[in-house]
Amino acid sequence: MSIEHRKATKRVKVVNAAGTAMTNTKLTLRQTNHKFLFGCGAFDFLPYAMSLSGDFPADMPERFRPNPEQLRKKIEQWLAVYNYGTLPFYWGMFEREEGKPNTANMKKTAELMRSRGVTVKGHPLCWHTVCADWLMKYDNETIMQKQLARITRDVTEFKGVIDFWDVINEVVIMPIFDKYDNAITRICNDHGRVGLIRKVFAQAREANPDATLLLHDFNTSISYEILVDGCLNAGVTIDAIGIQSHQHQGYWGAAKVEEVLRRFEHFGKPIHFTENTLISGDLMPAHIVDLNDWQVPDWPSTPEGEERQRREMEEMYRILFEHPLVEAVTGWDFTDGAWLGAPSGVLRKDGSPKPSYEMLKDLIHNEWWTVSDVTTDEEGYVTLTGFKGDYELTDGALTAALSLRESSDVTETIVL
Repeated sequence: MSIEHRKATKRVKVVNAAGTAMTNTKLTLRQTNHKFLFGCGAFDFLPYAMSLSGDFPADMPERFRPNPEQLRKKIEQWLAVYNYGTLPFYWGMFEREEGKPNTANMKKTAELMRSRGVTVKGHPLCWHTVCADWLMKYDNETIMQKQLARITRDVTEFKGVIDFWDVINEVVIMPIFDKYDNAITRICNDHGRVGLIRKVFAQAREANPDATLLLHDFNTSISYEILVDGCLNAGVTIDAIGIQSHQHQGYWGAAKVEEVLRRFEHFGKPIHFTENTLISGDLMPAHIVDLNDWQVPDWPSTPEGEERQRREMEEMYRILFEHPLVEAVTGWDFTDGAWLGAPSGVLRKDGSPKPSYEMLKDLIHNEWWTVSDVTTDEEGYVTLTGFKGDYELTDGALTAALSLRESSDVTETIVL
């Protein structure tokens, strides 16, 4: 399959500040960002933003406070690869005490990311895990009211800063989740899967009509297909289908990646691979059903595993980038030892880059990146072609910003 659909062509006329055509002028077209969302968990940005403003809890011992310089280095490593970051809005962490959400720190973090050219996604607005324990004192009707109010509050507050949301997470298992009692499973049983999804999506849509709203699940079986189909038939305005791909027990392989794409592409909706993990150490045993049940004291990365991770990750990213409906791929862990202590990052625990990090950086910012020399004609016109995204056009002294988001027959005037 070709990746030409990832490129756009635009004819422009280049003029100077006085409006005079810049004829027979040598220029450089240089990409500055991708339209495609190359993402990663961005949880490290939160302590980094807090370190810049000193907004740590007053009672936090100094020895537990993150080192700002180490964080800064990690953030720069992150930014050298990714343009799309997921921030944690788990209700039980974001609002540990009712009425006291961590809005200020999260907003500073999202604004910092936006200032560095990062598109930010909030994850998730509704989930039965990491839920707010204080909800349990309420009856189900009140829980639903508070869930919808939470969506209105947070989506409204972050509008224009965060316009991508995982609205509801892992609904296939939600009503039958039995590891512990929780408020969201209760209301999912009351309203049904589709009923709950319809309510939370409608609330998020009302709060930000321009937001990109995702349904999101780790279950890629026929059960998730049926759920998506039921939601669309019920009129739920799902903007993108989110697919988790945690591969702690081994790489899916090209055949399964392509099979999952075939089964979900028929909905005609954009597809986001929202939580991708590939291991660079020993694999989790195949008999483990719930990944959270595998807890070991140490789970090291190995040289052999790191090469395997690089190879598998490259194959998977190439397949996903080729597919026309895939708009985003998010690696879940940036650094080893995050979720489940797994060696699933592209950085080792000491912050050194793995082969997978260098591979992604080269793929995204070299092979799939446009820098080209062009020359205007005798009337100042030039045709520009490159990977879809944002660009600058320069003659070496003056620079103008432009975008190549979609091919167009309309000529645009660029003032240099």
